[in-house]
Amino acid sequence: MLTKLFATFRADTSSDNLPDPDAELALGALLVRVAKSDADYQFEEISLIDRILTRLFQHNPVEAAKLRATCEKLHDAAPETDTFAKLIRETTGLEHRLAALDALWEVVLADGHERENEMRVLEQARKAMGLSYIDSQNARARAEAKR
Repeated sequence: MLTKLFATFRADTSSDNLPDPDAELALGALLVRVAKSDADYQFEEISLIDRILTRLFQHNPVEAAKLRATCEKLHDAAPETDTFAKLIRETTGLEHRLAALDALWEVVLADGHERENEMRVLEQARKAMGLSYIDSQNARARAEAKR
């Protein structure tokens, strides 16, 4: 189902030869989406995304950077935040969805400011992943503790 949806919008980016998304790529694309949502995609956010991808998916730094670059292309090609979040919800368990929410909060808090656009993306993703407001508040607390 989601493969067909991605194929629909991928037709516009056929030269990019994007891979079929999985939960890993979907989370990376969501992280990029949050970081870019305030139109200020900073080096600190980019390096944080790389570190998150390294930590969550056991990549080395080069693999994580390549994955993030692919996720940036997926982010540019995808029509809605829900697409990625639903893929995560449908293909992972609760523990992985909570880890994804933690990672999203880390990116939102990376520059020390919660921007309205970032919060909107995070909330859309949270709801589409089937997580509660309490889950989000707990994820935020964990992300703040990591800072």
